[in-house]
Amino acid sequence: MYTRRLYYLITLFLTSHLWAQKPAYFIDGYHGGIYGHIPPWQTKFMVDKLKEFPDWKINLELEPESWDTIALKYPADYEAFKTCLVDQSANGRVEYINPAYGQSYLYNISGESIIRQFYYGMRKLRQHFPGIIFSTYSSEEPCFTSALPQILRSYGFQYASLKNPNTCWGGYTRAYGGELVDWIGPDGTRLLTVPRYAVESLKPHSTWETIAANNSVGYVLSAFDAGISHPVGMCLQDAGWANGPWIKPGAAYRSGPTDMQDVTHSYQPTIYETWRGYIGNHTNHKAGEDWYFTQEDVLTSLVWGGQILQQVAREVRTAENRIVTAEKLASMAALYKAAPWPGASFDEAWRTLLLSQHHDCWIVPYNRRQGLTWADYVDQWTGNTMSRCDSIIDQSMVTTEPSASMPGITVFNTTATERDECVEIELPAGWVGATITDKDNHPVSGQRTATKKWLFRAHVPPLGYAVYHLRPVAPSQAVAPATARAQGAHATHENNGACRIETDLYSLILDPAKGGVITRLATKGLNAKVFTDAKSLRHFNELRGNFYLEGGFHSSTETPAQLEIVENGPLRVRVKVRGKIAGTPFTQLLTLAQGEPRIDVHLQIDWAADHKIGESPDSIKGYPLKKEFYNDSFKLQALFPVALRGQKIYKNAPFDVLKSRLPDTFFDSWDSIKNVVILNWVDVANNDDTYGLAVFTDETTSYDHGPGYPLALTVQYSGPGLFGRDYSITGPTTMDYAILPHAGRWDQAGIWTAGTRYNEPLLVKVGGAESHSLLRLANSGWEVSSVTVSGADLLVRLFNAQGKDSLQRIYPGFPVKAADLVALDGHIIQSLDIKQDGRDQMYTPITAPRFGIRTIKFKDVLK
Repeated sequence: MYTRRLYYLITLFLTSHLWAQKPAYFIDGYHGGIYGHIPPWQTKFMVDKLKEFPDWKINLELEPESWDTIALKYPADYEAFKTCLVDQSANGRVEYINPAYGQSYLYNISGESIIRQFYYGMRKLRQHFPGIIFSTYSSEEPCFTSALPQILRSYGFQYASLKNPNTCWGGYTRAYGGELVDWIGPDGTRLLTVPRYAVESLKPHSTWETIAANNSVGYVLSAFDAGISHPVGMCLQDAGWANGPWIKPGAAYRSGPTDMQDVTHSYQPTIYETWRGYIGNHTNHKAGEDWYFTQEDVLTSLVWGGQILQQVAREVRTAENRIVTAEKLASMAALYKAAPWPGASFDEAWRTLLLSQHHDCWIVPYNRRQGLTWADYVDQWTGNTMSRCDSIIDQSMVTTEPSASMPGITVFNTTATERDECVEIELPAGWVGATITDKDNHPVSGQRTATKKWLFRAHVPPLGYAVYHLRPVAPSQAVAPATARAQGAHATHENNGACRIETDLYSLILDPAKGGVITRLATKGLNAKVFTDAKSLRHFNELRGNFYLEGGFHSSTETPAQLEIVENGPLRVRVKVRGKIAGTPFTQLLTLAQGEPRIDVHLQIDWAADHKIGESPDSIKGYPLKKEFYNDSFKLQALFPVALRGQKIYKNAPFDVLKSRLPDTFFDSWDSIKNVVILNWVDVANNDDTYGLAVFTDETTSYDHGPGYPLALTVQYSGPGLFGRDYSITGPTTMDYAILPHAGRWDQAGIWTAGTRYNEPLLVKVGGAESHSLLRLANSGWEVSSVTVSGADLLVRLFNAQGKDSLQRIYPGFPVKAADLVALDGHIIQSLDIKQDGRDQMYTPITAPRFGIRTIKFKDVLK
């Protein structure tokens, strides 16, 4: 016994002594900017403190546009600070670790927006600091997404950090691994990364910190004990905090295993470093393990369903879709009509869109700056983007003047797939209907809409446009015969009051007695199946939520609805559902079209008061880690119970699709956050992937699903939110979503392509044009993320959305002499071959792994 005790004391002494000699490292620096928080004295303060503390090093996440103002208003401070960035080596004292233009969360925006966040941010910083090098990506907030490795590597980054220890209100990454890991993106790209260590726990009694925020004694000793030789903590201070070095020299240190629970005092010795210097000078550059990081490893929660956040998300999504559409159309106009490229206008449109994606717009939309909330700024910023894009689109859809006797109609398609869909046109004055013919004079069926427009089915080539011609018809011919309607899409009222809708793809029944829910949704054809679950306690497209001041849960099924057939085929059926939820009237407009697999729903709830919807504050009193807005099952939801066994979830993320690992989506506490974000779509499938049902949204929001709980889309929340703000209902709720039943797994069913079609509808302009297709892809499953012009070159970015490592043939619709595969930073990866196929058609072969991004430069095609 004595020998064993002596051995233990000697071991304890030696271990304590060794710990005391080994240094830890710390990432200090500043976060913020001209739109967030950066006071006039900040630049001079950083220069002075760097001089005062020769061992201090800083890492910067300051909005790139801030330097425009600093250079203008404080030129002496600006010039002094520029000298601090001259040394960009691993021994330098200042590293810029997040050059994103708008400091976005990234997981909540499109992949193309992420690429532009870095492009415009790095371009702006190079204007101010010509020698700047970007080595490491890191952020104060959980600004991470699974596809970052390939984006960062393509921009020349070497490293990343997945820590955000001192600003975790909106979330944090999953604790995983040791000193270094290889962060592996969905395409297989590796990026050497410092994770939030498995031993980096959340700080007790906190809802915003981990134990690494101050290099606590407990954190560092736990890291040593786990075999991490060079522990590193981090705190990016808000610009405007007048602390200087976050951990002061001589801070208390008490060594030994008994101090592993000490999360208050900072460990000494602690050495300040840049991320570049820490990884480059103090680690062995070897990853301890591979981390196949998915979107669900970004544990994040915002006030999903709050009206102000819905406004932000909807406006950002609309602007995102419009700007890539405008770029593609402007590229077609430059190539086929020699139209000048509106580069300056696009730069400004992107600038304001990127600012609207700022994380503060999403986490603190109520906060004010100079009299306006972040949400007000989003409205202005996206408004500017939309205005510029609308002008560019109008100018780019170049057509000839229409003939008075036979006007031309040009239909534009900005996606990579050939499309056969319904489009609407305004008829000339006095016309009650039209006969439409294509370029070969073949007739095209049409239908008069409820808004007196004319609907017809257009066949349009990929990334191109097709021309149709119109002739007036007599009033008697403006309405399709009953036989034609019966053979096409049509709706009927049945004896029991239900409304039955039939198309070539679906049979659907709406029940007014149950608030207008869908009681039967069945597909037709070879893979015919009834998707609605008659055994479920809930109903398909039911609205349900907890109105905790009004008796608890209420459902749209509690009040009978009125069903009105607004349009009745033969191309399209629209049925309006007028119901009530907790006494508040709502309207759902359901749209089904012949040959269209997507069923669209437009929802409007006409709130007359601020109903409180969500988990009751009374139910979580005394639990400071719990938040009312966490558990989405209490919020107003649209429910989609489906008859699928062994259900699992697939969902998309920027340049990624993942199969969910979550047993369910429910959580109610800050220390148990789950990623329940729906970016564009979520898909519920059965156990063998033979059937599924996808739900698309017009905004980033959240969803629910779990054993015994159907797939549900968050519609509304009203109650306490982050930082004590009341996320109240201030007006009507407007939301668009769509459902798509399908056979096969999401990739076999082309769900990503369906989402792209949802985001980029066909566009119509009066006037004729010569039909063109900018390019054609031989294989399905790839998307054209963007098309832009640079000088005389055409840049086309492709995304392999669902194929495995595959070969793609790109058939350009213009003469090509040379093409290069280029990285996002512009450097040439390789020259591409220009070949001829068996039909003497020119093509460029290219390969990409699943979820891979490829940018092709077609050289000098605009000369």
